[in-house]
Amino acid sequence: MGDVIGTVASGVGNGVGWMAEHWVLFGVFALLWIAFVAALIQGSGGLDQAWTTIRSWPLVVQVGAWLLFLPVMAGLWVWETTWPLVGRLLLIAGIAGWDLLVLMPSAGRVAQP
Repeated sequence: MGDVIGTVASGVGNGVGWMAEHWVLFGVFALLWIAFVAALIQGSGGLDQAWTTIRSWPLVVQVGAWLLFLPVMAGLWVWETTWPLVGRLLLIAGIAGWDLLVLMPSAGRVAQP
């Protein structure tokens, strides 16, 4: 059983590593942030509706969404707080910038001597 778990975990880790090296994760999160900003600019309650919809899901599915899309979910949570607008916008911009910076394939590489 341990071999099966090790094989599956290794396969998942290798898949995520490949997606990170080939800009797939960066592209996915860039699209999510673009959609977030578009909904924010449109201002028709799209972010509020997204939050309400996610909160209506079963708890296990909500936890999965938070684990898979943590930076975007954190941004959505920040938007739904009652904090001052400028503070929310700055914090969301910081989360989005950090997220995209970390997901750039070259961001984690160390220069070779």
